[in-house]
Amino acid sequence: MLQLILGGARSGKSRLAEKIAKDSDLSVTYVATAQVWDDEMRDRIDHHQAQRPQEWQLIEEPLYLAECLQRINQNAPETGQVILVDCLTLWMSNLLMNEDQNLQLAECQKLLAVLPTLKSEIILVSNETGLGVVPMGEITRKFVDESGRLHQQLGQISDKVLFCVAGFPMTLKG
Repeated sequence: MLQLILGGARSGKSRLAEKIAKDSDLSVTYVATAQVWDDEMRDRIDHHQAQRPQEWQLIEEPLYLAECLQRINQNAPETGQVILVDCLTLWMSNLLMNEDQNLQLAECQKLLAVLPTLKSEIILVSNETGLGVVPMGEITRKFVDESGRLHQQLGQISDKVLFCVAGFPMTLKG
């Protein structure tokens, strides 16, 4: 099953994803896409790490998500597993800020191609960025546009899509 959980900043989407993973009673691999850019981001990462169960495997992958998911999936236990990716928003930022201008499109295409082939339960977390005004800067507009395109494509192939507001999930699909 592929689940996409969207929401604004501090909407409860990560907490919901972690609860779904924990309640599955399967082994969990947590894929973190964040990079430490400053002290504030380090604090955010530390906070998220402290909330996660210690028995969960952690893999940090800021760019090459499709290949990472394939590697994890190949080593899936017979009893099944959950792969929780938090979050696609930071992943998209990392791709767009990379020197290789073609990396973002290539990696998004790889992700969309690999997801339907995985036998693991997948939970993807991402910020819904399209609810506000049109951003003023070029890179910010590109980020919103590319995130929105990716969310639409992921929504089409996902079995379940949830949207979190104020800690409450709303089912959009599934």
